[in-house]
Amino acid sequence: MVQSKATTVEEYLAELPEERRAVVAEVRRLILEHLPDGYQERMNWGMITYEIPLARYPKTYNGQPLGYIALAAQKQYYSLYLMGVYADSAQERRLRQVYAQRGLRLDFGKSCLRFRRLEELPMDLIAELVAATPPEAHIAQYEASRKR
Repeated sequence: MVQSKATTVEEYLAELPEERRAVVAEVRRLILEHLPDGYQERMNWGMITYEIPLARYPKTYNGQPLGYIALAAQKQYYSLYLMGVYADSAQERRLRQVYAQRGLRLDFGKSCLRFRRLEELPMDLIAELVAATPPEAHIAQYEASRKR
């Protein structure tokens, strides 16, 4: 799938083939179940995103809401962007450790975790990582990164 033009999550899910919709819907369900209060689900960048609204934190470098997680069905795989993991080396170590312990192949670059099937995604770990960073902590990570 190329970048979606959908303006709502429902439109985005509706345009996916059934099998791909099922995978995205399951990861979305997990995210929504564990997402700390203060993030907002919306469509941005052609993906389902979980962001801190501009009304709460307007000082971003690009004038866009501060992203925390994004989820997309790409042409050959799925992408789960975990900005909290990218910003926190302890979370990244945890991600790498769990993948190694379970004998899973990790395809992770910058903040993007790529997977082809739901079985390749350790859902308990993803739930833990989603829940790990409340908005205040994500804002602090972002501000610290901008000072470097």
